[in-house]
Amino acid sequence: MSIHANELAPPRGATRNRKRLARGNSAGGGTYAGKGLKGQKSRSGSKIRLGFEGGQMPLIRRMSTLRGFNNKWRVAYQPVNTGTLQERCEDGAEVTPESLLAIGVLRHLREPVKILARGELSRPLNVHAHKISAAARARIEGAGGTVTLIGEAEADTETEAEG
Repeated sequence: MSIHANELAPPRGATRNRKRLARGNSAGGGTYAGKGLKGQKSRSGSKIRLGFEGGQMPLIRRMSTLRGFNNKWRVAYQPVNTGTLQERCEDGAEVTPESLLAIGVLRHLREPVKILARGELSRPLNVHAHKISAAARARIEGAGGTVTLIGEAEADTETEAEG
């Protein structure tokens, strides 16, 4: 014997009809209909927005002024380690943000790239990045590669044009 979905039902007494409020005192839900006496929530159409505290400064607004500091000028860099360059790049390769995106090291080009010195590097690479740590620069140049900062060349040409 098998049971089908259309034959399923809750056990007897498990479900009850809802109480129909405000149908008179004899119906058991008259007078104030479960809303208590006067006040904001006793009125019809009463809806109080989430986080409202009766005009008091809400907790969410109090906490935002008390906790932490958010620097709106902070630049978030995408870090790339020298060990990753050793694994993913061939000898003498041009390493740019676009090439790193193509080989799957970066997920997007919305943020600038910073090269960090975690991991060994033994092959010469021509690295173009927005920023680089001193230790990473030493490792890349020690392996026979070159480092070019993106944005620095543009700033140099602007100062030369002015002078």
